[in-house]
Parts: sequence; structure tokens; C-alpha cells
Amino acid sequence: MPRQHTVEKIGGTSMSRFGEVLRNVIIGNRKGADLYNRLFVVSAYGGITNLLLENKKSGAPGVYGKFAAGDDTWIASLEQARAKMLEFNHSFETIGLDQREADNFVNERMDGIRDCLHDLVRLRTYGHFNIKTYLPPTREMLSAVGEAHSAFNSTLILQRHDINAQLIDLTGWKKDELLSFDEVVTQAFAGIDFSKVMPIITGYVKYDEGIMTRFDRGYSEISFSKIAVITEAREGIIHKEYHLSTGDPAIIGSDKVKVIGHTNFDIADQLSDLDMEAIHSKASKEMELCGIPIRVKNAFEPDHPGTIISCDYVSPEPRVEMICGRNDLEAIEVMDPEMVGHVGYDYYLMQSLVDTGISYITKTTNANTITHFVPQKNRRLEECIDLIHQRMPNATVSRNSVAIVSVIGSNMSIPGFLSKAASALHQAGINVLALAQSTRQVNMQFIVSRSDYEAAIRALHKTFVEDI
Repeated sequence: MPRQHTVEKIGGTSMSRFGEVLRNVIIGNRKGADLYNRLFVVSAYGGITNLLLENKKSGAPGVYGKFAAGDDTWIASLEQARAKMLEFNHSFETIGLDQREADNFVNERMDGIRDCLHDLVRLRTYGHFNIKTYLPPTREMLSAVGEAHSAFNSTLILQRHDINAQLIDLTGWKKDELLSFDEVVTQAFAGIDFSKVMPIITGYVKYDEGIMTRFDRGYSEISFSKIAVITEAREGIIHKEYHLSTGDPAIIGSDKVKVIGHTNFDIADQLSDLDMEAIHSKASKEMELCGIPIRVKNAFEPDHPGTIISCDYVSPEPRVEMICGRNDLEAIEVMDPEMVGHVGYDYYLMQSLVDTGISYITKTTNANTITHFVPQKNRRLEECIDLIHQRMPNATVSRNSVAIVSVIGSNMSIPGFLSKAASALHQAGINVLALAQSTRQVNMQFIVSRSDYEAAIRALHKTFVEDI
């Protein structure tokens, strides 16, 4: 029997505007049976996970960060997170949320977390309890409550709108049983008729390995993928507050960017490597292997088809699909005369990155110099540099703040693309510090100074998108 249902994920920023999501995405023009055969995986409301864990961009500690550091102000941070959750409850009362029931849910969960953390603080006074054994479960528990909150609220609101919504709480609250990821998801959907029931699913899933321990932030897309694969969905749909476009409209201008429309999983991997939130790379793999396409839609433009990511798409004509990048990189340059002819030098150099859990975006090499370009936000960067000094005592190690700009497309394998890109940057007065391109020619990467980042984005977009 052909697949009938879709699995759809709603991000945190969109969830914060749930009234619009309700009108645009979940109900829209649908009635009766057309409302069903859709499963919704929801993220926590915007900013909640930052308060519970740490700020994703700045790294400023939230409840978890302060608790892990032994900072007693975790209690105040917990109450700040509770207050924000209750504030969201109040904001949704006009669209049908029973605020009293929603507040009771939040308070019951947050009181339980507070009591649990107090007990763990007491355990710290006994030398036989190692902090490393209980911090990972603590992070898991704090992560889970954000998605439980938004899923519970969404279910109540939808039921008030006469939709047969069912809460699928996969957070494992107060459940001792530990199952595998597949077992948790399989059991949760056993016996549910998707043609008559609309499941509202927590983006957090409690399972034996620990979803935060394995994937950290971005885990809701892992859940989305796993549910799509196990339930054999027809399509996965990700609803965001923007389209997957040829560039960042905030830099280029919303009137100049275009919706990509169609691309493949290979290009999605390139975007993920640059920290672009199209789809988590580990989430897309299983869907790709199972032949389940992913559609990225703008939650606030419901009639637009969005961008479809499929397995075998290649642009029928050479084109650039996206100009994107990051302006938060550090270049770790290792220059060592002993590198010449030294078999495995790069292997020993990489050990320092592996030991400190640092993943690089790209690298350049020549006879005596290897440069890795890594995210600056990694907290163990100083430790990594120290290890390099210890292992390569005769090397000169330098660090520079840089940006990377990429020209990405599924079909750029024709002479002149690289020359055209370099010329566009030259005409804009931008010095290219380094460049990288593999023989597959789906991603040309230019390293530039941070001060040139936005100008480089605009120059390349004009050449490859606007002037075409």
C-alpha cells in the first residue's frame, strides 16, 4: 500500500507564533479527512531551550550551565524559565488554550525538576557520587521539558478546535524503562490510525543512549527523521519562518533572493556543514537511504510549495543554488619545516582536534603548512592549541579570525565557475585568503576576512543569481 501520511516538524520560532501556524499550516483550508494523515513533531517555543541549557549563540549558561558549574543561581534561572513558559501559556489563551490546565502542566514538571536538582545537590556532598555520571541525565531532563510544554499546549488548542489531536509524549517523564530509539518510536505509534488521529509529538525522545548525549542541540530533527522512517512516511516537511533561499535575505535583501525550489541531499549536507539549518545532516541520512524526500516550507506562506530535497535531483542546467557562509571561524595554521616528507603528519595534527571534540569546516595544505578552519565558539579551542604545541614543539602555530563564503550547487561542473567567482570578489575589492574545492565541484569555499563577509556574499549572489 502506498504511503499516505507526512511527518512534519515545526521549529521553535514558528511555534512561538502558534496562532499563525494553526491558521497557515495545521488547519489552513482543510476540513474533515484532509486534516489527518499528518504527524507533527514540535520544538520548544523560541528561547526556552536557551534558558534551560545555555544560549546557543553566545554560550551564556542557563539552568544546566549554572547547575553543572555549581552556581546556586540555577534556581533563579529555573524560575526565569518557568515564568517564560507561563508567559507563552497566557499568550495562547485567545486561540483556545486552557491556561489553567497548561499552567498546571508546567508547574508540575518544573517543580519535579527543581526537586530532583536539589536532591542531586545534596548528593554532591558525598564523595562517592561522581558529577560526570549525573550531569548527562540532568541535561537530558532539562531538554525534554521544553518540547513537552509546547506539545501539550498544541494538543489542547487543537482539541478546542475540534481536531482529534493526540499528545505523543516521548520525553519519558518519570518512566524508568529505557528502550532503544526504534523501540520507543515503534511502541508510541502502535495502533494509531493516522487517517483519524493527528499525533502531536515531542521533539525530544528519551531512549537508552540519550538523544542529547548523542546529538546535542538539533535533536528534534533527529526525532523527525526517525519517526518518518519508522512510520514509512510519504514525505517529511520542515516548517520554518523563512524559505530555503539562494542567500540570506537579511544580508542580500528579500527582494533579491529566490526560493531554491529543488535540490538534493548532497547539497543539504553542504549546508549543514556550514551550520545552515536546512536539515541536520545526521537526520537526513536515514530519510535519504529510505527514499523519503524532505520539503522545506515557509510556515507563513502556506500556498508556496517550498523547496523539495530529494535523492537524485541534479539541476538540468548549470546553476548556483545557494550563496552562504559563516563569519565565526578561526584559522588554526600550523607551519613546520619538519612536515615536508613526513608521512602521517596531518594524522598526528588531527589527533589534537579529535581529542578536544573540534570538527573543522575545511582545511588547506601545502608542503609545510596545514590550516584548519574551525568554529570559534568551541569552548575547548585553547586546549586544542595547547595540545598542538605539545605534540609539534617545533611548529609555529597561529590563529586568525576569518569568515567562509560558499558557492553551492548540484551542477556546477563546467569550466569557468571558479574563475567567475574569483573575478566577482576581485571586482568587489575583496582579498581571498584561501580557497577550497573538491573534484566533485558542488561547493566552492572562499576564506575572507570577517570585515569582507557580507560584501562577499552580496558580490557572489549578484554574479550567480541576480545577473543570470
